[in-house]
Amino acid sequence: MNPYAPSSLLAQVRPSNTTAATAFTASLRTEITRILVANTSASAATLRLFHDDDGSTYDETTALVWDNSLAAGAYLDFQAYLDGAGITLLPSGTLGVRSGTGNALTFNVYGTVRSEERRVG
Repeated sequence: MNPYAPSSLLAQVRPSNTTAATAFTASLRTEITRILVANTSASAATLRLFHDDDGSTYDETTALVWDNSLAAGAYLDFQAYLDGAGITLLPSGTLGVRSGTGNALTFNVYGTVRSEERRVG
């Protein structure tokens, strides 16, 4: 029995400023399998992605991507490979995002959340 629900949109965030923010907080074990970032502005913008296992510290110590430039109208597609294993978030773990330009980037986070197991007894 697969303990994960089908992959779905977990979060969609379009930061209005340049402060790092939480895109998704796991309440159950979660696999992030795809992150699509679209630059909807007329200028290039930089992006940052963060993974904090037990909180929401978004700096060099939790960085996955740091100041990657995304051209105007372009997108970036991060996907899990082969077996579908991606970034595992444990309960209370977070995925953080930051845009170098406010109202420029839309972060779309896809994945699977572990279903709660029922014990029969």
